[in-house]
Amino acid sequence: MELINYVKGDATQPLGDSNKIIVHVCNDIGGWGKGFVVAISKRWPEPEREFRKWYHSKENFSLGEVIFVRVEESIWVANMIGQRDKKTDKEGNPPVRYDAIAKALSKVAAYAKEIKASIHMPRIGCGLAGGTWDKMEPIIVRELAMKEIPVTVYDL
Repeated sequence: MELINYVKGDATQPLGDSNKIIVHVCNDIGGWGKGFVVAISKRWPEPEREFRKWYHSKENFSLGEVIFVRVEESIWVANMIGQRDKKTDKEGNPPVRYDAIAKALSKVAAYAKEIKASIHMPRIGCGLAGGTWDKMEPIIVRELAMKEIPVTVYDL
């Protein structure tokens, strides 16, 4: 059995008939408007609206946190905060925070078990966040796939 199913396609159109959670990485400064979120916003307005509301409320809005936004009867979007700011810091570190993504994915796993959902995503943390898939993939395997949660990664 493959731990992660890799497919060509659009992660905003997740495959399968059961409940599905689309996960993606957000920054911790309230920015929304580049990368995968553009595709999400074209399809559903709710994830951006709820992210902005969450940011302005400041309630648990920090690295490693996640909110789930139901966008269709069987589809949720998980807004995970796993990126510090939007730029490389003074030490040359990219915005991605692998530990924060791992923490958020652990919460995603618990919710996926609760609603009996599969997980769908682009190669999270590897675009604007500046991460690398060789570091991200083992986190996804550990936090999701090894917990027997089906994971599909979409490449355009």
